[in-house]
Amino acid sequence: MADRSAGDGRTAGTATGAAGAESTAEIGRRVLRLRTERGFTQRQLAEPAYTAAYVSTLEAGKVRPSEAALRHLADRLGVSYEELTTGRSPRDATRLRAAVTDARRALATGAAEDAAVLFAEVRDEAERLGFAEERSAALLGLGDCALETGDLTVARDHFEAVEGLLAGEPLPRRIPAIRGRAVAHLLAGELRYSCYLLESSIDELNASGLHDPYALLLLYTAAIAPYMDMGAHARAVRAAELALALAPSVDDPGLIARMHRGVARTLIAEGRTAEADASLAKAQELYEQLRIHTDLAHCHWMRGYVHAQDGNLERAERELRTARDMLASKRAALFTVQVEVELADVLRRRGRTAEAEALLLPLLASSPAAGPPNTAGEPDAAPDAAPGEAGPGEAGLTADRGAVHAGGAHRLLGLIADEHGDAEAAEEHYCAALSLLERTGAAGDLADLCRLLGDLLRREGRQEAAMDAYRTGLGHRAAPGTTTLGPAPAEPPM
Repeated sequence: MADRSAGDGRTAGTATGAAGAESTAEIGRRVLRLRTERGFTQRQLAEPAYTAAYVSTLEAGKVRPSEAALRHLADRLGVSYEELTTGRSPRDATRLRAAVTDARRALATGAAEDAAVLFAEVRDEAERLGFAEERSAALLGLGDCALETGDLTVARDHFEAVEGLLAGEPLPRRIPAIRGRAVAHLLAGELRYSCYLLESSIDELNASGLHDPYALLLLYTAAIAPYMDMGAHARAVRAAELALALAPSVDDPGLIARMHRGVARTLIAEGRTAEADASLAKAQELYEQLRIHTDLAHCHWMRGYVHAQDGNLERAERELRTARDMLASKRAALFTVQVEVELADVLRRRGRTAEAEALLLPLLASSPAAGPPNTAGEPDAAPDAAPGEAGPGEAGLTADRGAVHAGGAHRLLGLIADEHGDAEAAEEHYCAALSLLERTGAAGDLADLCRLLGDLLRREGRQEAAMDAYRTGLGHRAAPGTTTLGPAPAEPPM
C-alpha cells in the first residue's frame, strides 16, 4: 500500500494562502466529525489507498487533500464529494427548497409576519450552508411579506439583495425581484420610477433575445397598474393585450390569475365592466383553488370597484367589506387601508358621510397633511374598523406609503366638506390631495382634483385662482401617458 500523504497535499499556509488554510481546516474538521459519527478508525477510513497518518494529518488541518483523496474519503464515508468539500448536502438543498414552499404556503394562507419568520429561518440556514439559490428564494419571499405588511423600504432592500445575489445569472432569473421592487415603488407613490424599472427590463429582455414568457408576463402584468394611475391608458391596454397573448405559454395559475386581475383594470377604463367582472371571476376561481388569500381579497376589492363604477353601490360595499376583512385578518395593513378609502367613497355616495369620514380620518392620522376633524359638522361616529386591524400610527397613509390613496382620502374629505358648505376645509383637503398626487404623476386624478378645486374657487368668487386651477388640470389632461413617460418599450415577437 502506498503512502500518498506527501504527494496528495501541501501544508496549509504555503501555496494555498489564508483562504486555502481555512478551507483545509474546515475539511479536516468535517472528515473528523463524519468519521466519528460512523465509528471508523483512521486506518479503516484510509485503507486501502492511504495511511492512518495521512488521515490524522488531514483531520488536524495540516495538509490540503487532493481531489482524488477527497473522492476516496467521501466514498468511504457515504457522502457526496460536494458535501465533503463544501459541507452542503443535496439533502440540505432539498430540505431548504421544501421549507421555502412551506413559507410560500404560509404567506398565501396566513399572515405575512408568520411567513416572514419561516423565510428568515431559510435565509439564515441557506447563508450558513452557502446555498445561494435557496437564499435568494427566501429573500424574495421576505420581500413579498414586506409588501403585504406595507414595509416598503424593507421590501426594496430584500429585492435588491436578491438582484445582487443573482447578478451573474441571466436576466429572467432576476425578473421576480425587479418586479417586486417596482411594486414597492408603486405602493410608495413613485409611479414613474416603477414604470422605468419595468419598461427598461422589458427592453433589455427583448434586446438580448431573452423572450422568456414567464418573465415578460410578470413585467407586463405589473406595468398595468402604474400605467392606469398615470393616465397612460393606451399603454395599459397594450400591456394587457400582450399579457393575454403570452398567457398560453405560461403554466402558472397564480400568475395567470394576476394577469386577469390586471386586464380587468383596462377593461374597466374602457367601460367594458361585464368583461372586467368575467376576468375577475376567472382570477377569483384560480385564487380560491390555490388558497391565495391576499390576491383573492384583491379580486373582491376590484369587483367592488367594478360594481361602484356600474352604480351598484350595495354590491360594491359588500365586496369591499369582504376584501377589507380578509386583508385585515392577514394583517396586510397597507392594502387594508387602501380598501378602506374605496369603501369610504361608496359610503359617501350612499349618503352615509359620517361613516365615510369616520373611516377616512384615522387613515390620515400619521400624515402631515391630515385635515381638520369632522369637517362635515356631524356627530362623531365610531371608526368602521376591521377586526385585527393595525392602529392608525401603523397603518396610516402618507406621502411615502400609499400616496395615491392618501390623495384619494383627502379628495373624499374635501368632497364631504364641500357638500356641507365648509369651503375652507374643502380647499385644504383638495390642496393636500394635489400636493400628494403631484409627486406621483397620477395624471387622471390630478386633472379631476384641479376641476373640483377650480369649481370651489369659482363659487367663492375667486375667478383668477379658479382659472389657474383649471389650467393646471388641463395640463395634466393634455396627453395622458406621453408627458411623463418616454418611448414605449419594444414588443417581443409573438
